Amino acid sequence: MCDEKRIVLCGANAYEQKYYFNEQFKGIPQAIQEELHIICVLFTQEAGGIFTIVFEEDGSVSLETNAEEDDITYDEITSGLLIREIRRNRQELLESLQLFYRVFVLHESIDEIEDE
Repeated sequence: MCDEKRIVLCGANAYEQKYYFNEQFKGIPQAIQEELHIICVLFTQEAGGIFTIVFEEDGSVSLETNAEEDDITYDEITSGLLIREIRRNRQELLESLQLFYRVFVLHESIDEIEDE
């Protein structure tokens, strides 16, 4: 589940009622993995569609949602509101994930990151 420079961390699919966690990141503490699971599943229960948390090439974290073209139950307004709510309420978690990715995957030094 990755394209050239982006890697999916986790996601949920309302159509298949499935949750996915990328085993490449099994080093993330279990409590955080469980929190990510809850965020993804609750998102798809509320808005429908497919929700993913993705690491970008630079280590930043993106929250993405989409739906099948003929899905009349997908709520685009709710999905936008939920993404803003997650960014606001889980900002510390998202920043920690970004730091984790930049240090352990991109092998950047913490000193360089702190100097930004």
